[in-house]
Amino acid sequence: MSSKIRVIAAGGLAAVISAAAISAGAPARAQGFEVSAEISAEVRYFADGPLYDGQLERWQPSFVLEPEILWSNEDGKHQVAILPFYRGDTRDEEREHFDLREAYYRFNSDDNWSLTAGLAKIFWGRTESRHLVDIINQTDAVEDIDEEDKLGQPMIHLNVLRDWGTLDFFAMTGFRDRTFPGRDGRLRFELVVDTDNPIFERDGRRAAPDFAARYSHYVGSWDFGVSVFHGTSREPRFAIDQAGGRIRPVYDQITQGSIDVQYTKDAWLWKAEAIIREGHGRTFFAGVGGFEYTLYQVFGTGADLGLLTEYQYDDRQDGIVIEDFGAENAAPFPGGPPAGTAVIAAPITIADNDVFMGARLALNDIQDTTLLVGGTIDTNDQSTGMFVEAERRLGEDWAVELQARLFLNADPDNFLFVFANDDFLNLRVTRYF
Repeated sequence: MSSKIRVIAAGGLAAVISAAAISAGAPARAQGFEVSAEISAEVRYFADGPLYDGQLERWQPSFVLEPEILWSNEDGKHQVAILPFYRGDTRDEEREHFDLREAYYRFNSDDNWSLTAGLAKIFWGRTESRHLVDIINQTDAVEDIDEEDKLGQPMIHLNVLRDWGTLDFFAMTGFRDRTFPGRDGRLRFELVVDTDNPIFERDGRRAAPDFAARYSHYVGSWDFGVSVFHGTSREPRFAIDQAGGRIRPVYDQITQGSIDVQYTKDAWLWKAEAIIREGHGRTFFAGVGGFEYTLYQVFGTGADLGLLTEYQYDDRQDGIVIEDFGAENAAPFPGGPPAGTAVIAAPITIADNDVFMGARLALNDIQDTTLLVGGTIDTNDQSTGMFVEAERRLGEDWAVELQARLFLNADPDNFLFVFANDDFLNLRVTRYF
């Protein structure tokens, strides 16, 4: 059988990657390997000049390389997956980065259980506008601000499937720091995040173990999941080093319980997620819930139109608190260990009392054309974040994606204001073969 090779190419680099993939892929397929890859050329244009000193002006070109190597034996009991990711960006050195999104071995038992060891990505969640319960993987925030892009997490994952439901158990170490734009980057805070000097509450820092468990099942039209997580928070707080003109991520130890549920009835999907988290000051509750209603074969065609509405609530603590982090976390503060450091009381969120509305159009054509439009409005001050995402395949070998983000009517007291000048249009072209 011939190898399945998908490579997205640009210039000389593409030729090298294509040749390497083809030469490696043909014999590998015969042994149970499947090798694929893609390269995407991307350009981002900001409509306004920067709000903060040092930020790039208008244009931000970059490219993405995503190979994929899969292997399984004949009966599928043993599987290996390696999915590297690389983004090249000449305008923001923090956005240029490499990650192993996944690199794991999985054993699938005949008794309906599996064991995965290595770097993997796990998604939990139901709702469209916010994934509160999705806590296993760290966010790759230099990719976008929607928290959809995730870093690979080292783990051992046991999955057990039974008639009465599915159980998942996780033991993790090798904590991944959240990525943030650098001084040159857009979509950043006024003070640059010092990712080289994070503060950890726990002994062992990145090596400290994390644990999680989840039970999920369905009953009739209901699908639900109940989860618990104990370990280092993927959401950082921030210690403020005003003199140094930067902020330091603070990673606390937390315990989080969560529930997610979906009810399906005809053209209706009702969805909700909720969490209770302890570890960032006072214990807080957060929830998001709403519906998606689908209109089938609209406009006299085969297209489907989904209408979405969700409400977001979060009562985490606001404001600034003073904390002493000790000598081990003193650098790079001048003058030695800080007796009291100003710290944001809880991880920042804009989804504290907001309404999301959107529409999803799927043309159901051979080119897989889709369009998603949405916006989140703060019910207190009407600060609004909007997005448009459109995708379409061009034959079998090409795909094009167009994305826009707009920050409208941002109130100076709303966290959204830090992005007030960062409206952008993003074009991405991908080549497969």
